[in-house]
Amino acid sequence: MNYSDPAAIEMIIFDVDGVLTDGTINIKDDGSETKAFNVRDGFGMRLWLDAGFKIAIITGRSGEALKHRLASLKIDPELVIQGSRDKSAALDVILEKTGIEASKVAYLADDWPDLVAMERVGLPMAVHDAEPEVIEAAAFVTSRDGGHGAARDAITHLLKAKGLYRIE
Repeated sequence: MNYSDPAAIEMIIFDVDGVLTDGTINIKDDGSETKAFNVRDGFGMRLWLDAGFKIAIITGRSGEALKHRLASLKIDPELVIQGSRDKSAALDVILEKTGIEASKVAYLADDWPDLVAMERVGLPMAVHDAEPEVIEAAAFVTSRDGGHGAARDAITHLLKAKGLYRIE
């Protein structure tokens, strides 16, 4: 497979459950759900956005907790697709909205529904605890599990490739 140079990536697309969270879904007595997000992932996402790049979200589930988290990170709501049953079609929507070529996109995933979209982007990435088929399809595998700093690992990898990783 021909993967894009990480330095050429302009946008990262994240799955949510199992990537930005550890995949646990907490359901309260009233039926509402809660999710836990990693603060280091959020900091990495802000670093990526502040460097002038884009973030998009494609997830098969929908929820208010995610909306609140993404709003706090200032992720463009136009680039968030929740409740997606066809992640390849969702990728088409994101590419059309941004005008970014698929070859300049990284996609961080953990499970089978992401495989078709992963195969279409320039830099498919997997979280450390992803399904074996997802790891096999990835050009980069994080050193951390989903929900435990995997997004930060992926962003750090890309920022280093661009020569933009620095501690200040």
